Amino acid sequence: MSSAGPSRRDNKPISLQRTFSWQRLREEVIRCLLFGCALLSVATTLAIIFVLVTESLVGIPPQTAFFQDVSWREFFFGTTWTPQFAEAQQHFGIAPLVCGTLLITGISGLIGLPAGLMIAVYLSEYATPRARSICKPLLELLAGVPTVVYGYFGLRFLTPYVLIPFFKQMGFSIYGFNALCGGIVVGIMIIPMVASLSEDVLRAVPSSLRESGYALGATKFDVSARIVVPSALSGVLASFLLALSRSIGETMAVAICAGNSPNLTLNPFASIQTMTAFIVNVMQGEVVAGSTLEKSLYAVALVLFLMTLSMNLVSQIILNRYREVYQ
Repeated sequence: MSSAGPSRRDNKPISLQRTFSWQRLREEVIRCLLFGCALLSVATTLAIIFVLVTESLVGIPPQTAFFQDVSWREFFFGTTWTPQFAEAQQHFGIAPLVCGTLLITGISGLIGLPAGLMIAVYLSEYATPRARSICKPLLELLAGVPTVVYGYFGLRFLTPYVLIPFFKQMGFSIYGFNALCGGIVVGIMIIPMVASLSEDVLRAVPSSLRESGYALGATKFDVSARIVVPSALSGVLASFLLALSRSIGETMAVAICAGNSPNLTLNPFASIQTMTAFIVNVMQGEVVAGSTLEKSLYAVALVLFLMTLSMNLVSQIILNRYREVYQ
């Protein structure tokens, strides 16, 4: 018998093989795209490190680096920061900028961390589904407000109508630009981050732990404070450190509210300058290319990068050290 051609039974494996090859090709393309996106983030980070290191430490001939012109001892241990003065009066002690940055971060942490955690506990343990559906979008809306708006809110409303009248009655003098206003504004800005991240880890705690507490006669507050929050402590601490990293790198709100006076002080009522505010202030003016003032921008940015990087590394260590895995 002669065969007229391949039967349907013979064509079926060929069709499946073609489909399989196309699916495999598509999977490989998707995998390469995802790998490229991950590689792009790593390459961007390495490029940032390369620029900061070459401009601050190494230098590319014929230009010199910042620490080839300024002693690192003066930079890290000096107490006067006047890089915009005449050359004979220039001082590059970064201590006032670091002190101002830490002062803003400390005030914002005292305000934003407890408030964010309490909001997270309310949303996770106390809020009804309807209340949660209302509060969550409001938190996201608060997180979406531009930082410039926060800055002008602090400058035009918080300082003249709240802080100055309140502390004037108590006998304290407060400047129009002050660290307290900047810290409060940044603290309000980090509340949504702390609340959102903490709520996620609180809701991840198994219900069996809550039910065990209720079975022993514990109240809702006892279950929340002594069972749920300690069980999610690693995630809560990680959210705290990420929020503090966010406050360290805040720029516009601090520059508007806290001023541009590099004073080495811990007085929250005085005007200060942070590292980010210095970068913004210098870049707004005319900076001579290759000057020591321009190189100081990269040195300050390098210190700021190392501070935020260390905060992120500490948060990862805490998350891995105290993480609880529930089945």
